[in-house]
Amino acid sequence: MVTSWMRSAVAVLCLAVEGSTVGRIAAHEAPREGDLKAIAEEAFVYGFPMVMNYGVLYETFLDRTSSQFRTPLNEIGNTARVFTPKDTSVVTPNSDTPYSMFCADLRAEPFVFTVPRIEPERFFSFQLIDLYTFNYGYVGSRTTGNGGGSFMIAGPSWMGEKPEGIDRVFRCETEFTFAIVRTQLFRPDDLSNVVRIQSGYRLQPLSSFLKTPAPASSAAIAWPKIDKGLAASQPFAYLGFLLQFCPPVGDAKSELPLRARLAKIGIEPGKPFPSESFSPEQKAELAAGIRSGIEKINAQVRTVGQGVNGWRVTTRGIGDRSVYAGDWLLRAAVARAGIYANDPAEAIYPILATDSDGNPPDGHAHRYTLTFPAGELPPVDSFWSVTMYDAKTQLLIENPIDRYLINSPMLPDMAKDADGSLTLYLQKDSPGKAHEANWLPAPDGPIYLVMRLYRPRPEALELKWKPPALKRVD
Repeated sequence: MVTSWMRSAVAVLCLAVEGSTVGRIAAHEAPREGDLKAIAEEAFVYGFPMVMNYGVLYETFLDRTSSQFRTPLNEIGNTARVFTPKDTSVVTPNSDTPYSMFCADLRAEPFVFTVPRIEPERFFSFQLIDLYTFNYGYVGSRTTGNGGGSFMIAGPSWMGEKPEGIDRVFRCETEFTFAIVRTQLFRPDDLSNVVRIQSGYRLQPLSSFLKTPAPASSAAIAWPKIDKGLAASQPFAYLGFLLQFCPPVGDAKSELPLRARLAKIGIEPGKPFPSESFSPEQKAELAAGIRSGIEKINAQVRTVGQGVNGWRVTTRGIGDRSVYAGDWLLRAAVARAGIYANDPAEAIYPILATDSDGNPPDGHAHRYTLTFPAGELPPVDSFWSVTMYDAKTQLLIENPIDRYLINSPMLPDMAKDADGSLTLYLQKDSPGKAHEANWLPAPDGPIYLVMRLYRPRPEALELKWKPPALKRVD
């Protein structure tokens, strides 16, 4: 099912190629016949995750009028609760870990974030993401431990050495960095402990950390507004805007041939997209390329990962530039399925495709059970969860018990079957008081179900453990 943000991006792209402002492209600039369609498709696939990411960043850090605004640039914003159906800026959000987030401007100088000491049994993770949507680094239970420390993020133009007092330097390929921070919540009455930990997270410029004079400020930016109401904005223009903060240096030099092709249709770093340059014939080519790009992304989503008992399980192929290795279609499909997916070593996300009969699950028409046999709960070093979403939006759903997931910290309060197995009841109506502790409310319509395994053990990564099939019971 196409996400709400994807629908907006696609519709805006269609406006870009069908709108009344489109004119003609100069003859000396025109690509050869057939090239425009191919380049438009390539641009859409390449740019989709980046534009989708910008939509999130704009709502979260720039638009103070947005209901999804969290905190200004260069500050950490802590959410002292888990996400609910009211949180709509990111599709398929988890509801296990209260989030903290920041977006830092690395143009003038690096930024330092400091983590307090955290009890060893509590999972936490700083996931560092660049404007390409690559995961380029982690600080947390798996990678650096729970002992605390100070960590620096340097942009592409910073060439200094690791300063004193810094435990590790992360180098970001883009001039802005995004971070998602997850802090495990054990149970509702544990929230005050999470809030205390969040209050110990610090973000500051390097000059402030070192107590040295600050460098000159970088130039102000005119951030283009993201309009999900299908205004006449153009994602190809958004892509050009974003590329000015993504210099092709270091490993990013591999993109130079791609960027040369994008420039043939006017997608250039920091330059307005030439929407008045296209003839009617070229409009048709652009539209065909966009449609083809959408179709390819959708097709790729259906094949990401391996099929196991009706689930799609991805245990490789997500991470930094070297992991994607130029597979822009895979990167787009990951964003489409659930943007900001972690590296598999950090978490894997089995996504339900069909029930045990091979049919897409539907909460309006059917009731289901999901049974973990005795001794076969998801193998993890931190925790696991099963989260319910509305397949039409990939967002959490309102329900009468305000329960959006079932996770491993809830196990002591859940009922086991006589043989020691654990059965979850997935349906829109209560299964009755006897089973309500194990009830995961479903939407009154198509179901999008995601399992999360944080710090999965080798048997999960090697698919020696397999998620159980969803069974229809009505």
